[in-house]
Amino acid sequence: MNTYFVTGISTDVGKTIASAILVEALEADYWKPIQAGDLDNSDTHKVKRYVSNSKSVCHPNSYALKTPMSPHGAAELDGLTINLKEIQLPKTNNDLVIEGAGGLMVPLNNTDTILDIIQPDYKVIVVSRHYLGSINHTLLTINTLKEKGFDVSLIYSGDEYKSTESIIKKMTGVKVLGRIEDEPYFDKTVIREYAEKFRKNL
Repeated sequence: MNTYFVTGISTDVGKTIASAILVEALEADYWKPIQAGDLDNSDTHKVKRYVSNSKSVCHPNSYALKTPMSPHGAAELDGLTINLKEIQLPKTNNDLVIEGAGGLMVPLNNTDTILDIIQPDYKVIVVSRHYLGSINHTLLTINTLKEKGFDVSLIYSGDEYKSTESIIKKMTGVKVLGRIEDEPYFDKTVIREYAEKFRKNL
């Protein structure tokens, strides 16, 4: 069983769509340990809608917090403190795709961040989207993961920027699994088409 952890260089870069594509490509299970806000239309709800294979199972969040903000703050508003010991890997014999919240250094409490959830044997997939400052955020994210010894690969979300992607490749050498374009919409058919493209690179 392989475990894939999907993280982003920032928030709203396309982690959930990337996660759905990976789940479909691998017929893997999906788990978002911490959901902050949008509990009626959470990332887990979205992945369920996007995935069409019958093998994948979506596992419940360890923490489902009411407010769309950093997990440490959302937990505080809910009268909780996030405890890493409560974030237990779901029991499954299937491959597992785990979606993080925001980027690596998003705080969970006064001492722990998203990075502390990622175990040494996880394959980490970084979702990068182009904006002013994204090179810095991408390099910081990838280099932090490489320094920790993780197996790191990259997915681009949105339009191609050749000069940006060229310098990231030269400075990190990480494998690019593919690109997710800014589609007019995403549904099961679109996700399945991307899954076919990505499958050979996983």
